[in-house]
Amino acid sequence: MNAESTLKSWIEEEETLLQAMEHGRRTGTITRDMVGKMPGIEVMQAVRRGDFPNGPMARTLNYMIIEVEPGRAVVQGNPTENVLNVQGSVHGGWFSTIMDAALGNAIHSMLPAGKGYGTLDLSVKMTRAIFPSIGRVRAIGTVIQVGRSVATAEGRLIGPDGKLHAFATTTAMIVDLRSA
Repeated sequence: MNAESTLKSWIEEEETLLQAMEHGRRTGTITRDMVGKMPGIEVMQAVRRGDFPNGPMARTLNYMIIEVEPGRAVVQGNPTENVLNVQGSVHGGWFSTIMDAALGNAIHSMLPAGKGYGTLDLSVKMTRAIFPSIGRVRAIGTVIQVGRSVATAEGRLIGPDGKLHAFATTTAMIVDLRSA
C-alpha cells in the first residue's frame, strides 16, 4: 500500500470511530469511580468507543485512540497548524504528547481493576520532522513489562509512508486509584 492509500485508509478509520463516538462523551475526564471496578483494557476500549471521554488534551492536540489490545495501543494524530513551532514544523511537545498517550494507553491496557498509572520518565527521540501536509501520523505503544509498582513501554511514531518520525520509551508508576 502506498502512502496516499494508507493515509486515505487511516482517515476513513478515524471518521468511522468518530461517528461511533457521537453517542458518547468525546471529552472530559474519567473519574476513579468510573474505572475503579474495570480492568484497564476495558477502560481503554470504553474510551475508544466513546462510552468514556477521551480527555481534553486529546481534543486540544487532535489525536485519538485507534486501536487498543492488551499491551498495545495505537494513537492517531492530525498535526495541524496550531501545533507548529516557529520554523513551521510540528513542535517537539506534540511528538512527546502523542507518544506519551500511546505508551501510557498500552500500559493502562495491562492493569487490573482499580489501578492507574502516571508517567515517571519519557524519552522521545525525533528522527524526522513532521509538517501538517503529512495528514496523519500514528504512535504505536507496546508494553515491555508491567510490575506491581512500575511499568515500562516503548513506541514508534510513523507516517502513512511507513517512515519513522520518532521513537520513545517510558517508565510509569502504578497507582491504586481506590486509595488515591
